[in-house]
Amino acid sequence: MNLTRRHVLAALPAGLAAAALARVAHAEEQPAVESSDLIYITPIRSDGSESRCQAEVWFQAHDGALYVVTAAEAWRARAVSRGLDKARVWVGDVGVWTDSDGAYRKLPSMDMRASLVTDAQAQSAVLEKMGSKYTMGWLVWGPRFRDGLADGSRVMLRYT
Repeated sequence: MNLTRRHVLAALPAGLAAAALARVAHAEEQPAVESSDLIYITPIRSDGSESRCQAEVWFQAHDGALYVVTAAEAWRARAVSRGLDKARVWVGDVGVWTDSDGAYRKLPSMDMRASLVTDAQAQSAVLEKMGSKYTMGWLVWGPRFRDGLADGSRVMLRYT
């Protein structure tokens, strides 16, 4: 069995999950963003339609933007590198998007613009916050994210 972030999150004791959800920095401004562990993302095609590629992913709110670390070859990264910088983002957790029967579409959503983050200091600041947010899962995914950003197998995306 391949270990995924979803498996790690599902295995967290209820107390740790509740503590992670309780973290708020700007609760009055963005309660859904500050209380959720997941966002659902889909790139917007050049004709304005949503891509068929969608996913639920870990993210971090930082300096007014949402940040995601993903494989360099993932559709999210490829879309941005091809100039398709528009994306729709839903905030919340209804499980794996393919198993949700579209329930994520009822979550709060935002149309955003994506860009690659290459600044090492910005990446480090976001990763540090992610480590605090995803405490137990970070034991596995923190090194993978850091190493992947260093060797180019992963990229950081910023959604504004």
